[in-house]
Amino acid sequence: MSAPTPGRRSRWTIWLPLALFIGFVALVAYGLMAPGERDVRSAMVGNPLPQFTLPAGVEGTPGLSRADFTKGEPRLLNIFASWCVPCAVEAPQLDTLAAQGVPIDGVAIRDRSEDIAQFLDRNGNPYRAIGKDDVSAVQLGIGSSGVPETFVIDGEGIIRYQHMGPIMERDIAQIMSEWRKAKEPL
Repeated sequence: MSAPTPGRRSRWTIWLPLALFIGFVALVAYGLMAPGERDVRSAMVGNPLPQFTLPAGVEGTPGLSRADFTKGEPRLLNIFASWCVPCAVEAPQLDTLAAQGVPIDGVAIRDRSEDIAQFLDRNGNPYRAIGKDDVSAVQLGIGSSGVPETFVIDGEGIIRYQHMGPIMERDIAQIMSEWRKAKEPL
């Protein structure tokens, strides 16, 4: 048996980079075709909303406080901003939910009243009340990590469900189901 001569690679080392690349592509393709669980479990679900009082985000719409969520009626709390592109994407779905009788309140994050008004003029206004959160205190207090995010709050002010990201048409049935469940006692 002769030893390989210096400067000459064995055959398998030539093909090793190609084999590694093919393995990497196969792994990525598998991950895209069979993604893991998409639901994020929120530590805030089951907890009461923190105390807050926010001024009105736009003229003619009331501001928002924790007390608004303790009047016995479940509702959605949508965290949004006029500068948020995914917030505009979810606007038709919020309109659909509102048309189906779901009360929706909004918290505008780090926004100017005139920009909020223009956003609502362009995308519709499904909100019964909009609070203006200039320092993201409410957003951070309820465990929201970005915009948009939507929470189902029961009639006692308890967070029952958290939806991260824009509400898409495929999400409406889930959110309606969670809102209906929020009508039931814990």
